[in-house]
Amino acid sequence: MVMLSKDTPDIENLLRLNPRVPQHASLVPTLQTRNAKKHWKRNNDKSCSVCPDLKHDFSDIKHTTLGERGALREASRCLKCADAPCQKSCPTQIDIKAFITSIANKNYYGAAKAILSDNPLGLTCGMVCPTSDLCVGGCNLYATEEGPINIGGLQHFAVEMLKKMNVPQILNPSMPSIQERGDAFKSKIAVVGCGAAGISCATFLARLGYSNVTIYEKEKYLGGLSSSEIPQFRLPYDAVNYEIKLMEQIGVKVQSPVNFSQEKNGITISKLRDQENKAIFLGIGKPQPIIDKVFKGLTASHGFYNSKTFLPVVSENSKPGMCACKTESLPDFTGKTVVVLGAGDTAFDCATSALRCGSRKVFVVFRKGFTNMRAVPEEVEVAREEKCEFCPFLVVQEVVLKDGKIKELKCARTELNDDGNWVVDPEQVTKIKTSIVISAFGAELADKNVIDALSPLQLDEYNNPIINNKTLQSSCPDVFCGGDFAGIAHTTVESVNDGKTAAWYMHKYIQEAAGKSVSPVPELPLFYTPIDLVDLSVDVCGMKFPNPFGLASAPPATSAAMIRRAFEQGWGFAITKTFALDKDLITNVSPRIVRGTTSGHQYGPGQGSFLNIELISEKSAEYWCRSVAELKIDFPDKIIIASIMCAHDKGDWVELSIMAEKSGADALELNLSCPHGMGERGMGLACGQVPDLVTDISMWVRETVKIPFFVKLTPNITNIVDLAIAAKQGGADGVTATNTVSGLMGLNLNDGSAWPSVGGERRTTYGGVSGNAIRPIALRAVSDIARKLPGFPILATGGIDSADVALQFIYAGASVCQIGSAVQNQDLSVIEDYCTGLKALLYLQAVENKAWNGQSLPTLKQQKGKPLEYTQLLTSGLPNFGSYKTEKNQLLQEIKKNMFNLKEAEDFFFESIPQNIPSIQDILGKAINRIGEYGQLNNKEQAVALIDDDLCINCGKCYMTCNDSGYQAIEFDAQTHIPKVTDECTGCTLCVSVCPVIDCITMVPRQIPYIPQRGVPASVDANGEVKIKLDAGLH
Repeated sequence: MVMLSKDTPDIENLLRLNPRVPQHASLVPTLQTRNAKKHWKRNNDKSCSVCPDLKHDFSDIKHTTLGERGALREASRCLKCADAPCQKSCPTQIDIKAFITSIANKNYYGAAKAILSDNPLGLTCGMVCPTSDLCVGGCNLYATEEGPINIGGLQHFAVEMLKKMNVPQILNPSMPSIQERGDAFKSKIAVVGCGAAGISCATFLARLGYSNVTIYEKEKYLGGLSSSEIPQFRLPYDAVNYEIKLMEQIGVKVQSPVNFSQEKNGITISKLRDQENKAIFLGIGKPQPIIDKVFKGLTASHGFYNSKTFLPVVSENSKPGMCACKTESLPDFTGKTVVVLGAGDTAFDCATSALRCGSRKVFVVFRKGFTNMRAVPEEVEVAREEKCEFCPFLVVQEVVLKDGKIKELKCARTELNDDGNWVVDPEQVTKIKTSIVISAFGAELADKNVIDALSPLQLDEYNNPIINNKTLQSSCPDVFCGGDFAGIAHTTVESVNDGKTAAWYMHKYIQEAAGKSVSPVPELPLFYTPIDLVDLSVDVCGMKFPNPFGLASAPPATSAAMIRRAFEQGWGFAITKTFALDKDLITNVSPRIVRGTTSGHQYGPGQGSFLNIELISEKSAEYWCRSVAELKIDFPDKIIIASIMCAHDKGDWVELSIMAEKSGADALELNLSCPHGMGERGMGLACGQVPDLVTDISMWVRETVKIPFFVKLTPNITNIVDLAIAAKQGGADGVTATNTVSGLMGLNLNDGSAWPSVGGERRTTYGGVSGNAIRPIALRAVSDIARKLPGFPILATGGIDSADVALQFIYAGASVCQIGSAVQNQDLSVIEDYCTGLKALLYLQAVENKAWNGQSLPTLKQQKGKPLEYTQLLTSGLPNFGSYKTEKNQLLQEIKKNMFNLKEAEDFFFESIPQNIPSIQDILGKAINRIGEYGQLNNKEQAVALIDDDLCINCGKCYMTCNDSGYQAIEFDAQTHIPKVTDECTGCTLCVSVCPVIDCITMVPRQIPYIPQRGVPASVDANGEVKIKLDAGLH
């Protein structure tokens, strides 16, 4: 007889790789493991001594690049510090804490808005910023084991997501019309140079309201060094083009090619003045390379290049969309050895670009040591991984030519003497055989025609303009300078900040010249799009809420001053901390608010729950009534709801209700749900768990006040709908669902005492659990009430920590959302994230392309956050490790070499603003019709799991959970570790739930009929009842 409690042989075979508790220590011979590890190896083999074949491979090589999964995990690590050092270390002062908060909440629009508000080239800088020396260098997580946040990768991800939304930039919606701004805002302004500094300056001038800003660019392509000298694999042209298009959306005009030169048809400072430009910004860079005299007379025909002749040619021939007119092809270094001279970022860009031109080997030669390298670690590490060889302490003394071609470099060794000076020792000679030399020793302004065009600007001995380092104003009051040309900026982001700084002081100069006053503190406008025009207001019981986000009656509303700060930040409403009559005043114990354990061993912000044994407000009713009156005077458009509590005593409720109404409160919230402490006094939970008492109290208050009131319900009851019905029967205008859930968070492992423990006896009581852990309970309560009482207003609370979650509660039937624990986790400024996030969600619902899921797009085929290329031409079903990875990479490299043909990229365009953007009222209760009884579910339409091999990282989590918690319906290949779903799949979805990669496993319609496995055949009697026949041997 078959044993039902034992797996069948086919299942046993499927389970052979499933984890088991070891009974013995493992023993595998060392050589066997040494060979085996090669099969599973994912990182590069450190013993490889030959440069990888990277010819024509211009795909992303940045270590910082993140996909959505990586971005969400990285953002969740951020501490969101006070007075964040990362922001103070950012040249453009991006609010890094804010944008990372938005990413963690899946509000990618809000994140990009925060970035672009301070840095119009946020996408470019996210890709190329030397973050390790800037923001990341100040990250407080450097003091921890896990290390700092990948800020650059998060910035890149956020702006890239905005780019995919295709929304245009607009001016500040509250800005007066051009006629109302005044004539000074119509002034002509010239910006010379369409590089980082110029784009930034023009953008901020346009945001300030100037309508006649023109950029003059000498090249046919735009973007400056970002386009011409930063390679495609670090900064694709479409990123630069996107930022230029955003700038043009707010009225900036670009003319190119226009040369800044004393030559005929060139423009000069004098000519720009003659054209009545009221202010001029010069961001012309330093166009001439610095060449060592040892290379005098050498050109590309000899095998000699410099960064200014090499990198632009590489960019023009590898960046789709950059330049329509190609005069040269990509340099061909196939099989050649290349020497790059220099130790800055540009030198390493030359080195890695040389590999993509076919070079067999690249040597980076520099005068000083590794500790003196100017290049940022990110660039150096990439070059090291690509097997570039580093040759420190060398300086070229002689170039050996043969038949007019470079054959060898003779280098002398340099040393640091006792005086701290670098000296050359000609007796220590190193010879390097090479046929290509690329010099990357920096740049200067040496063109006499350009220098003459700068007249009457004063220059120093190095042809740098003499400027005010704070305002960037030159010796000519109407001329401002920035970027490489000004001599202060050393990086792209510093050039952006030069443009930003100059824009403000140009604005100040123009306005003061017109007799207008300007704020002594810079007030630059933020970044705006049509998303910011979305209306979040909502009407509830005759009250107009500016937005649906408010402070719950919780610790964030402890005082009126805190509520004032919340209103100043942008919160739409607030509910006071619950107060009572003076005879019921309380004194709290301490400690009383503790972190939850529902998120595991997580310390710091982002707690999944809190537990508190805090009671109602310690402040008097008089304090709160006076405070409400003050707040209503200063914030008449904000909604203030007074939260009150009494025992089951009509006189008390009448007295306190009258006091609260007279204070000017817009509405009342009757707290009948406090789960600890107050119930022992006959208040809170003691009243709220009995429907008849809820009705009584509601009737007393309804007879007393004219303003709306809401009953705050407790989840600590069998059926919360009964309480909502009771409140409605008593005349309540609505309910709040829900309060905290009664619980015990944890016990000390040493003595069994609970936390919080109060007093010397270390006693505790059951407290209220709040935060994300109770979200399913609150969401169920809201939807259940909305289903049973259609149209009855509900104020939702319980685990709402983002716009995503708020939208879910609105779908479930809640008109507005109260926030408590999310503020405890961070601060009051999260309101900006909630508002921008909800606006974006509503806006994207109106976009015709329905691919968006909230602010997420379907996950592309990728590994490590980078798209997989030519997947249709590669062998499917191969993992990305060991020999399989090598095989795929070799095939991919051959495809890239053979198919390399630079095509013109399609020009970027912005979508038209969608019509019929829904309001909150339009979507209120949208999900209700799809929530019902189990018997309403269709068991005929089944689904099964489908695994995407290209997204799979071969962890086997799906396989394990299916085996030990599901239906043994996933096979796991012993060699490739690729999981495969079998026909036994029942569609339980456990595999999707535990998979660590977004969209790697999806549920698709089942194509064959689903036949349940009964284990033992079932029979049905005449009445249709199932009876199971048990074999006698099974008893």
